Amino acid sequence: SSEEWRKVSDSERKNLGLTVENDGEFWMTFEDWCKNFTDVDICRTVNTSYFSLHKTWEKEIMFGAWEKHPEPLLNRAGGCFDNRETFLQNPRWESLCILVWFHCTCGFTAREKLCGAQAEPCPSGPLALTPLLLQVEDNRRYRLHKLTVQERVATSPYSNTRSVFLRRALQRGRYVLVPTTFIPGVPTAFILRLYTDVPSKLRELKADRPEMTCWSLLCGYPRRVTQIKVHSAEGLQKQDGSGGADPYVLIKCENQSRRSAVQRGTTSPVFNTQVIFYRKDTDSPVTIQVWNSSLLRDAFLGQAVLAASPGEPRQQRRLRLRGRGGGDAAELPGHISVTVLSSDDLAEL
Repeated sequence: SSEEWRKVSDSERKNLGLTVENDGEFWMTFEDWCKNFTDVDICRTVNTSYFSLHKTWEKEIMFGAWEKHPEPLLNRAGGCFDNRETFLQNPRWESLCILVWFHCTCGFTAREKLCGAQAEPCPSGPLALTPLLLQVEDNRRYRLHKLTVQERVATSPYSNTRSVFLRRALQRGRYVLVPTTFIPGVPTAFILRLYTDVPSKLRELKADRPEMTCWSLLCGYPRRVTQIKVHSAEGLQKQDGSGGADPYVLIKCENQSRRSAVQRGTTSPVFNTQVIFYRKDTDSPVTIQVWNSSLLRDAFLGQAVLAASPGEPRQQRRLRLRGRGGGDAAELPGHISVTVLSSDDLAEL
């Protein structure tokens, strides 16, 4: 609608990729831009790594909406983190980082806010928005329903603007990105843009629990969900001449297993490894093993075997490492600190 655009021919508009849509993009003069902004992030979306040493960016764009619904599992307008009962009902996207560090720049733009059955624009002005980033279990595939062992790793102050941005350097792991409004129950569409310097494998988390299929009827459907977080270990057996070790943990349940990263040169490692298992056989225990990484052959340092039933304590526990075998196996040097939560309601955790 600006006078300046009338001076741009149709061919030039096509070359610029100009489209007139309600997608959050806008035009302003450079003088006005200088008056209103102090910083700008420039994200390269074209991979120039073949002929440039400069960092390139992977770009993902998702379209979503905060939608109010009386059924908690269907509600998608949960509000800010302080609304503990509804916060996790917001839309969520999962991102997997496969390298040790990656830079994440995310932003989202509130589109035209709609009210009522006729979808008429609301006159109340910009919403208070912010993205929130959670580090979750390394193998999570379904929506979160309760914050237990997960960590809130990044957020920004709520701002009554059309667009908000967040940039962080993150460690290797799996993350859930939650776009939020400050007030719950406000129906609004939004656009989410994510820039990372490694592939993010971004996808929306829609399912609350494993799907019941004909195959699951034949092979068994999960009856229990268990979350495990291995915080740390201490007093492990020394493995080299300098008195150190290169330990990692291996967490096993039924035919599933997850391995942590190796912690170099320490007998008191901090793992902070999280996993979640959907278990068909509730009598099958969870085994947490500690190993020493070696070039030729990894060495077994001990294990802890847990029933992981819903009645067990949910607070952090310190467990003695033992050898292979049952509860009567010989004690080995070292302890591990773990938090284990189980529920027979697959949508609780």
